Amino acid sequence: MWGIVLKPVKVGICGLGTVGSGTFNILRHNAEEITRRVGRSIVVEQIGARQVNPTCDTTDIDMTSDIFDVANNPEIDIVIELIGGTTVARELVLTAVENGKHVVTANKALIAEHGNEIFAKAQEKGVMVAFEAAVAGGIPIIKTLREGLSSNKIEWLAGIINGTGNFIMTEMSEKGRAFADVLKEAQELGYAEADPTFDVEGIDAAHKLTILASIAYGIPLQFEKTYTEGISRITAQDVAFARELGYSIKHLGIARRTKAGVELRVHPTLISQKALLANVNGVMNAVMVKGDAVGPTLTYGAGAGAMPTGSSVVADIIDVARTLTADPTNRVPHLAFQPEQLSDLDVLAMEDVECGFFLNMMVQDRAGVLANITQILSNNGISIESVIQREGSDLVPLVVMTHDVKERNMNAAIAAIEALPDVAGTVQRIRVENLA
Repeated sequence: MWGIVLKPVKVGICGLGTVGSGTFNILRHNAEEITRRVGRSIVVEQIGARQVNPTCDTTDIDMTSDIFDVANNPEIDIVIELIGGTTVARELVLTAVENGKHVVTANKALIAEHGNEIFAKAQEKGVMVAFEAAVAGGIPIIKTLREGLSSNKIEWLAGIINGTGNFIMTEMSEKGRAFADVLKEAQELGYAEADPTFDVEGIDAAHKLTILASIAYGIPLQFEKTYTEGISRITAQDVAFARELGYSIKHLGIARRTKAGVELRVHPTLISQKALLANVNGVMNAVMVKGDAVGPTLTYGAGAGAMPTGSSVVADIIDVARTLTADPTNRVPHLAFQPEQLSDLDVLAMEDVECGFFLNMMVQDRAGVLANITQILSNNGISIESVIQREGSDLVPLVVMTHDVKERNMNAAIAAIEALPDVAGTVQRIRVENLA
């Protein structure tokens, strides 16, 4: 029995960009180590890409410009989807699954928006779809949630899961810079795209949070119900006042189980400067998970890049290769819970979420203004934790920190405050979280 040599696992890579090249090079450079771990070799049989990547030596690889050649190649066991997007990628993955091939992907938008359909088809065909690299690059947070913390009831998770947004908030916090100035530098450094909307408006993070929450709570993927707010309205003044109050502003994805349902939200958030996540800076990612048995945990590392993300892709390839001959019913479920056991827990509307608030507004420097604002907050059941009031000759900033209250109440209060004649413009609202 010990003399049996298993045939190589043949993989096909679709897309040879940043992540594709990292995946290919790791498979090549660490081939011996990978073989020792799997018990057989993993061979790149074919690559589907529009052009050759100069960082990859593909001289002995079957190259095709048609990625569907890979999905339809009878020699290939595992199709690796690294082309991005949700249209062609969806068709590619479903084609591979229909052909009985396992799939590894780094495509967070594809999983968040079409994962329910893809997983159902994969279960029908008895194949695996692995997606560790779809969230937080090289950080094994999906494996941590799905396997390492599987004995826990997850109470909440909060993560810095977009490196571009974290780089911008770090620069604004540490150097007092303006958002537009830091965004321009992020684009010059290659951290942000020419169109940075997905990163700075929270869409990228919302895709990732959707995936994490589904695994944490055993609910279907529901990207359309994830509240999403970006960081483009955050000012240097907001950052300075937050620091004065002992807080940092981070762009967080937060999921929390409550008696009423599950919170799914991405938005700028004030957290204590002493909190672990407050000290995750630059382009790094980190996810805190609070389990009822283990307590709070922190997973930290590089959230993007060729090699870190490629590391997660190859880890998935190894996992799939190890279980190719396993009974499909004994594999780890895609969303951690058995498909027929997924919960119908409601996803809360944002107006039903309860948290603290930081309010920053410009007001006339005259007697009675603060009293009027305080009265409005009180009328809406909102208690004040602290106030910063500046003096001046005309308009001055006023900052109010509140205790926890439902968003619905705060919406009504802000509308009333903005209607006051002594309040100029809009009230800047940033949510506050205690990640104890």
